[in-house]
Parts: sequence; structure tokens; C-alpha cells
Amino acid sequence: MSVKYNITERKNLQDPQAAPKFYASAKADGEINLKSLSREIAGGSTTVSDTDVLAVLNDLIKAVNRHLADGKIVKLGDFGNFQVSISSDGAETVEKVTSALIRGNKINFRPGVDLRDMLSTVKYEKYSR
Repeated sequence: MSVKYNITERKNLQDPQAAPKFYASAKADGEINLKSLSREIAGGSTTVSDTDVLAVLNDLIKAVNRHLADGKIVKLGDFGNFQVSISSDGAETVEKVTSALIRGNKINFRPGVDLRDMLSTVKYEKYSR
């Protein structure tokens, strides 16, 4: 298996006069859902059904949501860590910084060792239909 890529042309926004360059861009080649993953995980075990695995994964998602909403870092061992980050407008003084200045948020994921190691061995293939 390999990660597919497309070739995209991009202009240099800081130098509009410069000639555009071509870049490799990752291209998703399908997807897998939670139900399929649960079947795959259950397939490696003789004692756990795919329904049991799916129930645990669904509860994991609920627990992660709850703890992230409570401002915690969720550490999932070798899988990695999730944490909420925010962006805000600036203020002239510390006293003027309030939650009203927050303009966005997102969830950051920091992969664990195994996922980072996978990145060093992944193969690439040009995407073709």
C-alpha cells in the first residue's frame, strides 16, 4: 500500500510576479468508517465481537468529547494525544482579554511513536484514475 499524490500548481502569494511551481499534494484514496474498523479489530480476536468493539469505540468518542470540552489533554497511549487549541484577536492590555476575543478553535492531534514511525516508512505513488 502507498499514499497517493496529485500534482498541483501554486503561485507564490508573496511574489506575484514569480512563476508558479508544481507540488506534490496528498490524495485520499478511499476511506474507512468506525464500523469497518471495529470488524477489522474483532477479526484479530476470537473473544470479542465487532459489535462489542464498536460499542467501546463509540463510548471512547463520547469520553474524548467530554474530556476535551472540559479542557483536558486526552492521552491515548501509543495512539497519541488530543487537545483543544484556540485563536483570538489581540488586546492592548491583559485586562481587555476576554472570551469575547476568541474567534476560533480546533482539536490538535499529536500522534504517538508508532504513527510517527509509520510516516518514515510510508511509500508514495502518483494518483491515477
